[in-house]
Amino acid sequence: MRKIVWLFLIAALGFGGWFAWAVYMPTEPAGQTFVMLRPGFSTRRIAAELKANGIIHNEDAFLLWHYLHRRRSLKAGEYLFDKSRNIVDVHRRLVRGDVYFRTVVVPEGFNIFDIARAIEAAGLGSSQDFLKVAQSDTELIADLAPGAQSLEGYLFPDTYQFSRMMSMRDMAAAMVCQFQAIAERIGLTGPTTGQVPPQGSTEPARTGHMCLSVSVRSTDTTAGAEAVPNELERIVIMASIVEKETAVADERPLVASVYYNRLQKRIALDADPSIIYAELLAGTYGGALHHDDMSFSSRYNTYKNVGLPPGPIANPGKSALEAAMHPAQSDYYYFVADAEGRHRFARTIEEHDKNVAAYRRAMLGH
Repeated sequence: MRKIVWLFLIAALGFGGWFAWAVYMPTEPAGQTFVMLRPGFSTRRIAAELKANGIIHNEDAFLLWHYLHRRRSLKAGEYLFDKSRNIVDVHRRLVRGDVYFRTVVVPEGFNIFDIARAIEAAGLGSSQDFLKVAQSDTELIADLAPGAQSLEGYLFPDTYQFSRMMSMRDMAAAMVCQFQAIAERIGLTGPTTGQVPPQGSTEPARTGHMCLSVSVRSTDTTAGAEAVPNELERIVIMASIVEKETAVADERPLVASVYYNRLQKRIALDADPSIIYAELLAGTYGGALHHDDMSFSSRYNTYKNVGLPPGPIANPGKSALEAAMHPAQSDYYYFVADAEGRHRFARTIEEHDKNVAAYRRAMLGH
């Protein structure tokens, strides 16, 4: 009997030593190692994925440690392992849902095609998949722009942190949510209570992202301008053109005034960025505009069609939105770039022609 007890003690000590080693001995991953743990994975499947990627020493030790902490569920998601960690550390991270978020930078003036490429470059999925959402899921902005044909104009420029567990719709919803927040902050909209699909992760590690639902508030702009489905849509369309025409913040109210003045007089806007966007939609843009492009057949062509285009041509930032809301009071009808990255404004076509000639001379001098 004593021998059996000793054998049992030796076995227990051996098992305890092995378990302590397997649990507390750190494992060094081979550089940056990404592990995707999908919703529905069993604990055994999770342990197998961690072992296969060199994150833990032993699957059974991970399972046993987890069973000793049964009340703590593991969160699905993509995890980055780039430091030496033991099973206790790894398990704690999975319980917290410390998933890896990828950074997507959306600068002011990016259109849906630019954003789609940024999403793909961040490793979050296909650009085509994002474009499908951006061009179809208009219910995300139904309260803002009931006549919108896409999410263009309402995907607010910002720096976002997205995980691979998020759907393309989640990402688009997060950008729309940010637009709503900024629009309410600058007085473009009035807030009510509502919610947009979460920006969080899955199992879901962290869910629930409260967002503003909005009602349109009347905003004073130049009287007699071209009507669009609602005033907010009109402002966003104008802001998108202003955003693409100048990157100089203090010029934007003046640029907006030029376009509002032309709208009031029923003069075509003649905005080159609108033609570029028309060709992007058609898939024919070659990277530069030529004289023949001015006759391109599209409702977005503001050389051929008087008034605002049918929708935004990019996603404007806060400064451009404010410029469209509060344009400068001017009697300018024309503007052209100068050699220093700004613009020269003119009241008459004769004055504008002189500015264009000065610009050409300056560029030849360079």
